[in-house]
Amino acid sequence: QVQLVESGGGLVQAGGSLRLSCAASGRTFSGYIMGWFRSSPGKEREFVASITWSGGITHYPDSAKGRFTISRDNSKNMVTLQMNSLKPEDTAVYFCAAAPGFGRTYDYWGQGTQVTVSS
Repeated sequence: QVQLVESGGGLVQAGGSLRLSCAASGRTFSGYIMGWFRSSPGKEREFVASITWSGGITHYPDSAKGRFTISRDNSKNMVTLQMNSLKPEDTAVYFCAAAPGFGRTYDYWGQGTQVTVSS
């Protein structure tokens, strides 16, 4: 059974940092793109970051550039999202996801971890 399990969410003050982790199990994710998304009430799900299998290519929306960093350790089947300079508008449930390649649908999703940034 494929599982993506997020951890590391919590409550932090504006300007603070959090490090989210995603542990993948149940299959090999060789070649998979790993991504982070977030969802908050009244808003559509938003792309936050993605990283290729090799880790050589990352993508971020403008809202995350310069503040968030995605990385992966394939030996541990782990993906992390380092979030710095957090803002109240970063408050959301953050999800880890996996896609078999660029332009492909994210097939696997975690349950999410809550991030709350207080002002």
